[in-house]
Amino acid sequence: MLDFSSTFCDISKNRMAVFLCFLFLIISSATGCDRCVHQSKVAYFSKASALSTGACGYGSMAIGFNSGHLAAAVSSLYKDGAGCGACFQIRCKNTALCSSRGTRVIVTDLNNNNQTDFVLSSRAFMAMAKKGMGQDILKHGILDVEYKRVPCEYKNQNLAVRVEESSKKPNYLAIKLLYQGGQTEVVAMDVAKVGSSNWGFMSRNHGAVWDTDRVPAGALQFRFVVTAGYDGKWIWAQKVLPEDWKPGMTYDSGVQITDIAQEGCSPCDDGIWK
Repeated sequence: MLDFSSTFCDISKNRMAVFLCFLFLIISSATGCDRCVHQSKVAYFSKASALSTGACGYGSMAIGFNSGHLAAAVSSLYKDGAGCGACFQIRCKNTALCSSRGTRVIVTDLNNNNQTDFVLSSRAFMAMAKKGMGQDILKHGILDVEYKRVPCEYKNQNLAVRVEESSKKPNYLAIKLLYQGGQTEVVAMDVAKVGSSNWGFMSRNHGAVWDTDRVPAGALQFRFVVTAGYDGKWIWAQKVLPEDWKPGMTYDSGVQITDIAQEGCSPCDDGIWK
């Protein structure tokens, strides 16, 4: 009998094949769901500024994301930074206090406390409450919740690339990815001069920040490997940074990510969310 998983993994030794091999082995052992429902607890930060200096590297920009509905996520959701910018719908189980709608949050930080899967901004925490009961829900501090991964939606907003202030021409480039739509994670990234096929890899510095000390001269293009469906795919941004790119500036990538990555659920329980 042909061992398809072994054949798949032996096809190539390059970086993309290694990633796809790993992803295939995980998915082949579980039932795939778009949005698995998980049970946990959440707490909250009394000040939103606590999430603006988070591990994702968004800085003060984070407060403007998602109307301030922010979250620090445990390491299994933070995923060494790949989970930065991920969106989740969270609702608490206290039906006397909480609405059935819940709140949608975006991950901007790492939660090092394993007693809860998330620590929310107080605005996001109160948004789980029924109308007029926001202050009542805060008094509980920690709540039992259920949550699921959902696509991030940025209307009329492409994936953006912000050049970090630490970047120094011509030898070092650090960028931060913003407004990543869909339900995906960027797991690899390459850079090349516009018009060139000589790609060089970038490394995740931390959170949503990627960098390289081998910066091509001229205008720059990027390609990303994102989780999508049951697999990974390349997304090519053909012209992003101009030749005279500057630290502190944000540039439109010209592409939107709308893919939905499958999640391995055992059993598949995404249908219980009503």
